[in-house]
This record gives sequence, structure tokens and C-alpha cells, in this order.
Amino acid sequence: QCAERIPEAEAVLDMLEKCPEHQKKGGFPVIVFEGLDATGKTTVTQAVKDTLNGVLLRSPPPCISQWRTVFDDEPTSIKRAFYAAGNYILASEIAKASTQAPVIIDRYWHSTAAYTIATETSGKVQDLPPAQDEVYQWPEDLLKPDLVLLLTVDPEERVRRLQHRGLEKTKEEAELEANSLFRQRVEESYRRMVNPACQEVDASPSKEEVLKTVLQLIKKHCGF
Repeated sequence: QCAERIPEAEAVLDMLEKCPEHQKKGGFPVIVFEGLDATGKTTVTQAVKDTLNGVLLRSPPPCISQWRTVFDDEPTSIKRAFYAAGNYILASEIAKASTQAPVIIDRYWHSTAAYTIATETSGKVQDLPPAQDEVYQWPEDLLKPDLVLLLTVDPEERVRRLQHRGLEKTKEEAELEANSLFRQRVEESYRRMVNPACQEVDASPSKEEVLKTVLQLIKKHCGF
């Protein structure tokens, strides 16, 4: 229905329809990095890609990320549908890339789910759906990664990094900064994800130390 009002929605749906169902992963590991803005995802994903001679992918993928600003201004349900569709379009890129090299991903399903759950819930962390709720489950029809690493830094350090970067804030980033309860709900939602769960990594130390920790976890969980 929204395709009549938003021309870009039709293009997204066309791409989604072209994606084969039940994507199969190749022989190389697929590693996802999650976390709030300014937790070091860009730096770490690039470093891991270079170290492992891998392929770096992002969600939403470039073929639709040009329309993010369009969908970010839409009602929550349409915006979330855009990001969810982006994950399935990305899955076809992951399937192809993982036959040739390790795949490093900057955000995937857990981001979409965590922000959706945190937005749909008001109040404190205690008001989130209970830990065993199905909202924290990975979708059965979406290609699953081998490892999900959640980068975290303490709130003050994260805000300091954001200010240092001096970038224009997204709506969600402004909300995270203004509303500590929202931030806590997002972070707790990440922690409750299962199948696969997030492995938490303290991203406060130096880039070299964080990279070392991350590579050890990849070796342990992916045997790579």
C-alpha cells in the first residue's frame, strides 16, 4: 500500500522479490558487529576485514541505503519494514560473498530487532518483553551468521566520541542521547537476543586491544 505513496518502496520490494528464499551460507565465516553509534564499529569492522582478507558488508546494503532518509521520516511500522527488508536483501549478498572470503557485517538483524523492541516499549528495562519472548529469536528464514559481537562503551565515553566526530545526529541517535531509558532498552534488547546471542566486547580500550580481543573471539567461535 505504501508503494503508491512512496515510489522508493516499490524499488525495495522489487529487490526483495528477486532474492532467493532460504539463502545458504558459503564455507567462510560470517561475523556481525552490533552496537550503538560511536562504539567503534566502523574502525573495528575495517580492521577485521583487512586482517582476515575478508569482505565488508553493511545493513542496509548500498543498493537501498540511499533511501534511508526517506524511510526514516515515515511512521515507525514503514521504517522498520524498510530495515527488515534490507536484512533479507543483504542476506543474498552474504550468501554469495561467503563462498569466497570471510564476511564482516556492520549491523544486521539484531539492530533492526533491538531498535524496534526499544521503540515499541515505553518505560524502563523491566517493561521490555520477558527474556524468553519470541521477539528475541532470529527469524527462521533469514541467513544466520556464525558470530555476533556487540561492541559496548560506557555512556559518557560514547557521547564524548560522538561530539568528537561532530557528525549530524540521526533521529535515533538524538533519542539515545536525550533518553537514557531508550538507550538502556536498546542495549538490553541486544543482550536478550538468542540463536545466535551477542558476544559482548568492551570497546573502551585502544583500537589495538579491541581488535586483539575480537580476533581471539573469532578464532574461538569460528576456528578461523
